[in-house]
Amino acid sequence: MSKHSTIRIGTRESQLATWQAREVARELRELGHETELIFVTSEGDIDLTTPLTEMGGKGVFTKALDNAQLNDEVDIAVHSFKDLPTENPLPLNVSAVMERADPRDSLVAPGGTGFLSDTDYQATIATSSNRRRAQWLHRYPNHEIVNIRGNVNTRLEKVENNEWDGAIFAAAGLQRIDLGHHISSYLDWMVPAAAQGAMAVMTREDDREMEEIILQLNHEDTALCTGIERDFLHDMEAGCSAPVGAYAFIEDENVYFQAVALTLDGRERYDYEERVPLGEAGELGHAASRVLLDKGAGSVIEEMKSD
Repeated sequence: MSKHSTIRIGTRESQLATWQAREVARELRELGHETELIFVTSEGDIDLTTPLTEMGGKGVFTKALDNAQLNDEVDIAVHSFKDLPTENPLPLNVSAVMERADPRDSLVAPGGTGFLSDTDYQATIATSSNRRRAQWLHRYPNHEIVNIRGNVNTRLEKVENNEWDGAIFAAAGLQRIDLGHHISSYLDWMVPAAAQGAMAVMTREDDREMEEIILQLNHEDTALCTGIERDFLHDMEAGCSAPVGAYAFIEDENVYFQAVALTLDGRERYDYEERVPLGEAGELGHAASRVLLDKGAGSVIEEMKSD
């Protein structure tokens, strides 16, 4: 008999995090399991002003959920996969990666996007991501970047109520909670964060029964692609706050992989693109990091560490 009569799902309280947890709950119910959502508040949800880079990166969103699992307050935790550090010394495992949604970044520009075609205009764009900042400044070097914090709804309010020209959001985050109509344009030219658009479900190492249950939710193609991306991020020694992007996708039995590393001001950029047969893709992230580091991209990481 299962010791889990009801699976306790740990989640942050934001609308997007709650949507993600409910999606996992829905799939578990389809497998015949009872579920309960347990809400956990993280340091990143409380402090909405300090830049993420000064708070230790996006790990500030995951620590509270980690503690809830370790204290047996929840059985599983649902995360935006891109928020999880690539190194995890805790006895917790990602047992399922859910099928990926739209991986792209998007621009919310309440006044329209006409300013983008005016090369002399000095626009103000809001983002708390160094990856987005660096790629935006590489493309629009005369624009100004300002910091923005908060959940999706809070950031939408801020961009509406400030004199900014726009703010950058993950497309999936807006689409999942029916706010996709705010998207003014999709930034197809911007390389996403590793694992952007994917959700991860974490279990405790000592709970093998729960691990087997959650493994049934795993989407193999998404797990492979996000694994490649996170291998690259790990080997670059680039935490969630580094100006590094990585994206892999499968098409016609091939894996396509694109990676980028930039200085914070966007002036120096190191690119990698490759296509390999699906069966040979296991080392792709590691190979990409070696190529970019050989090109000199290590200076990007050193810049981050010195800052």
